[in-house]
Amino acid sequence: QVQLVESGGGLVQTGGSLRLSCAASGRTFSSYGMGWFRQAPGKEREFVATISWAGASTYYRDSVKGRFTISRDNAKNTLYLQMNSLKPEDTAVYYCAACRRARYVSYDVTDFGSWGQGTQVTVSS
Repeated sequence: QVQLVESGGGLVQTGGSLRLSCAASGRTFSSYGMGWFRQAPGKEREFVATISWAGASTYYRDSVKGRFTISRDNAKNTLYLQMNSLKPEDTAVYYCAACRRARYVSYDVTDFGSWGQGTQVTVSS
């Protein structure tokens, strides 16, 4: 099992930027694909971005392509999400998550077995 702690959320105006971080402990971070998901009030949790265990492959939902960048620093056991050109529809609680299986990457929420507590991102219009 891996423990995940997100940070970096907050309130930002439309067009602004935020950088989320996710610190991992308790398992070999570098062996697992990681992802960011978000959940807005009254909506299901949705995939935002995912990255392979070595960082060679990344995937994004269409609505964030060109605006968000997922990255990882395996030496620091940390996952990042750089969010630029934020829009009100990006408002949600953002969660980082680790894949259940080593050396596996996915965008399906059911493939992720460890989750952080979430960090609130609010974009004002």
